Amino acid sequence: MLSRVAETIYWLARYMERTQTMLQVVRIHYIAKQDEQHYPGWQGLLHNYGDLEDEEIEAVAPFTARVLHHLLLDKGNGASAFNAIGQGRENARAVQDHISKEVWQSLNDFYHVIRQPEIAQQILADDPVSGIDALLRQNVLYTGTVQNAMPRDEGYTFLNLGKFLERALQTVAILQLHCAALVPDAAEATAPPQVRYLLLSLYGYEQYVKTYKGQFSPAHALQFAVHDVDFPHSLTYALGQLVRFGERLQGRTVPEHYEQVRFLLGRVKTNVEYHRFAPGDAAGLDAFLQQTRQELLDVGDAFGTYYFGHS
Repeated sequence: MLSRVAETIYWLARYMERTQTMLQVVRIHYIAKQDEQHYPGWQGLLHNYGDLEDEEIEAVAPFTARVLHHLLLDKGNGASAFNAIGQGRENARAVQDHISKEVWQSLNDFYHVIRQPEIAQQILADDPVSGIDALLRQNVLYTGTVQNAMPRDEGYTFLNLGKFLERALQTVAILQLHCAALVPDAAEATAPPQVRYLLLSLYGYEQYVKTYKGQFSPAHALQFAVHDVDFPHSLTYALGQLVRFGERLQGRTVPEHYEQVRFLLGRVKTNVEYHRFAPGDAAGLDAFLQQTRQELLDVGDAFGTYYFGHS
C-alpha cells in the first residue's frame, strides 16, 4: 500500500473517532448544565474542540447556542464536527479503491445529514440533544459498517491504528476536563455528579455501574477509565489495541523503523499499565495525563515519519 493511501485511511479513522467523542462530550455537557446549577461552563470544551482565542472563548461561553454552533456546525472552526465529518468524507473519497462501498456510503450519508437545515434547527434552537443524537446514530452506522463490511487487510490495520490512537488521546482529554472531580480531597462535595458525567462522556456509565455496583467513587472512576481492560474507552484497552495492530506493521518497512514504533507503543502502554494514583494528588494526576498525551503524540509522529514519508 502506498504511504499516502495508508495516511489517508489512518486520518479518516482519526477524524471519525474524534467526531464520535466530540458529539458525546458536547451532548453530556449540555445535559449536565441543565441538571446541575453549578456545573462548569463551556470554556474547557471550547479550548479542546474550538479554535478561539481566550478572549473570544470568554465572550462565547455564556451563550449555549453560539457554543453549540461553533463546536458542531461552524465551517470556520477547523476542529468542528462539521469539518471533521467533511474531512473524513474527503479522505474516504480519495481511497475508495481501498475501502468498501458500504463504508464510503455511510460516510457520505453522515456528511449529508449534518448539512440538513433541520439538524441545525434542532441543535441551535429546538432540542439540541435530539439533534446530536441524530448525528450519533449516523456515527454508529459508520462504525458498524466498518466492522461488518471492511476487509481485514492492510487498510483495516491503518484504520484501526488511527482509531485507537485518537481514542486514547480523547480519553486523556476527557480526563483532563474532569480532573478536579477525580481528586477526592479537592472535590468531595461535587464528585458524584461530575464523576457520573465523566463516565457518560466516555460511554462507560452502564459498565461502571455493573462493575462497581453503583458506587460513584472518584478513585474507582479513575481506575476504570485508565486501567479496566474490558472497557473499550479505557486507556489500557485503547493502547492494547494499538499494540495489537502495530504488530501487523512488521515487515512493511525496514526493521529499524518498525522497532522504533514498537518501542514507543510499548513505552506508553507500560507507563499507563503500571502507574498507580495517589489519593488527593492533583499534581500527580495532571503530570500523568500530560506525559501520556505527549507519548501518544510521539507515537503519531513516528507513524508519520516511518510509514507516511514525513521528513
